[in-house]
Amino acid sequence: MRILHTSDWHLGKTLEQFSRLEEQEEFLEEFIEIVANNNIDLVLIAGDIYDNGNPPAKAEAMFYSTLKRITSSGKTAVLVVAGNHDNPERLVAASPLAYKHGVILLGEPKSIAREGVFGEVNFEMEHDFEIIESGEGYLELSIRGEKAVIITLPYPSEKRLNEVLSMGLTDEDRQKSYSDRIGQLFEKLSTKYREDTVNLVVSHLYVMGGEESGSERSIQLGGSLSVSPLKFPENAQYSALGHLHRPQKVPGTKGKIRYSGSPIQYSKSEINYSKGAYLVEVKAGQEAEISQLLFRNYKPIEVWKCSSVEEALEKCIAESQRNIWVYLEIKTKEIISTEHIKEMKKNRRDIVSIQPILEGLEREEDLAESLREKSMEELFSEYFIKEKSGLEPSKELMELFLSIAIEGDTENETS
Repeated sequence: MRILHTSDWHLGKTLEQFSRLEEQEEFLEEFIEIVANNNIDLVLIAGDIYDNGNPPAKAEAMFYSTLKRITSSGKTAVLVVAGNHDNPERLVAASPLAYKHGVILLGEPKSIAREGVFGEVNFEMEHDFEIIESGEGYLELSIRGEKAVIITLPYPSEKRLNEVLSMGLTDEDRQKSYSDRIGQLFEKLSTKYREDTVNLVVSHLYVMGGEESGSERSIQLGGSLSVSPLKFPENAQYSALGHLHRPQKVPGTKGKIRYSGSPIQYSKSEINYSKGAYLVEVKAGQEAEISQLLFRNYKPIEVWKCSSVEEALEKCIAESQRNIWVYLEIKTKEIISTEHIKEMKKNRRDIVSIQPILEGLEREEDLAESLREKSMEELFSEYFIKEKSGLEPSKELMELFLSIAIEGDTENETS
């Protein structure tokens, strides 16, 4: 079975109010070609299709058109789960029509896929795709004679996770951590795996050890909504995740658990690594063979560090025709005049921001940006190590601090 893993398309997302739809259209065209050229059986899209719950009409049209062209009336199956940016109800609204094209849309952890044949049926031969069995959080899919059992876990917020586990929940169960409860769910659903099936997980969540890029919307508070990789089913041959925008293997998992990353650079923090999707070739009872298919960089983001206003003006003129986004950082002893700003933007379109670096002054925004990129757990650990001359906080102390911090944050939200 040939599987293509992607996620975090964020259709409709902007860069400091600049539209990215043109780049996203280019990506979708390339993605359609990749699916067609690589004989893909199943596409897994692990959440954050859109950038918010109320996407632009054009973004929705782009998504549905892409799905139709990917499937080619059922020649390739597509499974989509919602991410934390998606509106689950809105995402699955097109399900009745989507099934006819071989597309499965799942919005919440309790979602149940519709059983039966889907995609275009060829009556001269055995149908290509069929959902043989399904229930809350799993489905068994037959693709041209090969069978796959897939644990499907759309973004499991605390509330949604509690709804899934509400039946028969003891007081002891209610005290378990988010990670333990995810593990409990995976353990239950993995009983559906068999030796004669390809066994997969597709979800949108944060796994401990994953490296954030800074352009994601955090779904964990001080690590409380993070999941240990040890909680994933051992007999899953591949786990396709969404949320983190940097393509990566989760450490300590032999590459079996991966984030495909976003297809486009969504912030200047992402300019130093390539974007792509994972091609997974796997058979029942065997280890998956995984490779990365790289996307083009449709419109690169660059940071120009200039030592003077004059240098910045010259660079804007010299590189005026390049199709790029630009962040300008200019060393200066005085505030940059409005006239100079207008001249830069006149000669170099798509300047995202112009940041004066006033010589001799500490940039407070750099400190603020650094703090925003770190979790509460990281900040406390760094403070403790500094104050205690290199001694790291114990696990018990860290858990106590986080429980107090989270309780305080909850009180502030409700007050």
